[in-house]
Amino acid sequence: MTRTPLMPKATAVWLVDNTSLTFEQIAEFCGLHVLEVKGIADGDVAHGIKGMDPISSGQLSRDEIHIAEEDPKHRLHLLEPKVEVPEVKTKRGPRYTPVSRRQDRPNAILWLLRNHPELKDSQIMRLVGTTKPTIIAIRDRSHWNSPNLVAQDPVTLGLCSQIDLDADVKKAAARLERERKKAGIPDEAPVPESLLPTEETIAAAQPAAEAPMASALAQEARDAMAAPDVVEDARTRVGLRQAEGPEARRAVR
Repeated sequence: MTRTPLMPKATAVWLVDNTSLTFEQIAEFCGLHVLEVKGIADGDVAHGIKGMDPISSGQLSRDEIHIAEEDPKHRLHLLEPKVEVPEVKTKRGPRYTPVSRRQDRPNAILWLLRNHPELKDSQIMRLVGTTKPTIIAIRDRSHWNSPNLVAQDPVTLGLCSQIDLDADVKKAAARLERERKKAGIPDEAPVPESLLPTEETIAAAQPAAEAPMASALAQEARDAMAAPDVVEDARTRVGLRQAEGPEARRAVR
């Protein structure tokens, strides 16, 4: 089992603020997702968490940090503990959500329903720490605050970790793949056929009684386009007659 430092997020906050380690190095050392570490650097994650120095706590040496800073491919390793603490296996219960974050749970549920509809209600309940009636109410838009809900990423809100979210999404995708194979549905959707030409579409949709009228209108349009000189000559003659004045027209008469 890979050992992680005590208070991983606090350790990640300290490493981001006090070292030049890459996000991948900090994420692997602290057991976090790279996006979580990037969120800590941007100030979007771990609000109000005070960084914990892993050097003073005896979890990491300064030389190890210097080596990792010079070599981005180097992975940090925890120091061997002086006292072996036995691992206590506890049954995983419902996720505890702080009071200050509980009003954000409906927004997180709406985000999960929109972006990951393949997730089961039980998975959403475990990720966000909510109840099934709340999920059903938000899905059916019968929640008391539905008009004011705004979809927000639960990782950004601090309700779950990116690792847990990715793991549940992979499980849901694998479940859908198994169900699709069991039902005999092909993996890839069939490629739609190309559209028919405009002439065929119009001919198929046009009633038989309107066909002669349409042909006559089309013939008139072609005749008008084929004889533009006749119209131009007529316009020229009218203009000359107007320019000559009434005297010239009386003389002609």
